[in-house]
Amino acid sequence: MLDLRLDGKRALVTGSTAGIGFSVAHGLATLGAAVIVNGRTAGRVDDAISRIRERSREASLEAAPFDLAHRPGIDALVARFPDVDILVNNLGIFAPQPFEQISDEEWFRFFETNVMSGIRLSRAYLPYMRGKNWGRIIFVSSESGINIPVEMVHYGMTKTAQLAVARGIAEGVAGTGITVNSVLPGPTRSEGVGGFIASMAGQQGIDEAEVERRFFKFIRPTSLLKRFTTTEEVANMIVYLCTPSASATTGASIRVDGGVVKTIV
Repeated sequence: MLDLRLDGKRALVTGSTAGIGFSVAHGLATLGAAVIVNGRTAGRVDDAISRIRERSREASLEAAPFDLAHRPGIDALVARFPDVDILVNNLGIFAPQPFEQISDEEWFRFFETNVMSGIRLSRAYLPYMRGKNWGRIIFVSSESGINIPVEMVHYGMTKTAQLAVARGIAEGVAGTGITVNSVLPGPTRSEGVGGFIASMAGQQGIDEAEVERRFFKFIRPTSLLKRFTTTEEVANMIVYLCTPSASATTGASIRVDGGVVKTIV
C-alpha cells in the first residue's frame, strides 16, 4: 500500500519562492508536512507562502528569509530551525557564459551556491535524522550534470558534483531509515526559462510555441517529450521520494529529464 502522508514531518526546501522549489514546497505541504519556505528576501518568501495558501488553505508553512549561498545565512537558518526531517537542496544559480570568460570568482560562486549550500545543510541536519532513524535528503541536480552544457561548463560541473555528494552521503547512512537521492530534471519551464522564451520570441518575431519547437529541434534534440517539463512534473518525483513509500530508493540519481539523456544506466 502506498503511504504518501507526511504528517508530523518538517521539510526545508531551499530556493522555494519560485520554480521547481515552489512546486515542491506546495506538494509537500499538501501531504501534511510542515514546510519551511526559503528565499533571499522576506517579501519573496511571504509572497510564496501566500500563493501556496491560496491553493492549500490548511498548509503548515514557516518563513525562512535567508541567503543560503553563504555560511552565515545557513548558520542563521539552522539556529532558527534546528530540526528538519526532509531536506530538499534545490537552491541553484545558472548563467550562460563562454568557458574562456568564466573567472575564478565565478567558478567559486557557482560551487558555493549550488554545491556547498547542500553540503552544509546536510551536515547540519544529519545528526537529527540519525537520532530519529528517519530522514530524506534530496539534491536537485540536472541532466546537465551528465550532458555538460558547452555554454555553462561551470553550472554542469556543480550538477555533477551534487550527484557525487548525494551518493557519498547515502553510503554513509547505509542501514538506517535515512535515504539520500539526487533528481535530474531536464529543460523545465520555470520562471526564468519562461522569461527567456518570451524574450526570444519577441526578438525573433515568432510565437513562444515556435521558440520551444526550435529549442528541442536544435539545442536538446535527444528529448523524447519534445517540450519543456513543468515544475509540477519535476516536483511530483521529488515529493514522492520524500514519502515513506520511497523507503527502498536511496543512493540513486533519478531522471525527470523527458528522455534527454540517452544512456540507459
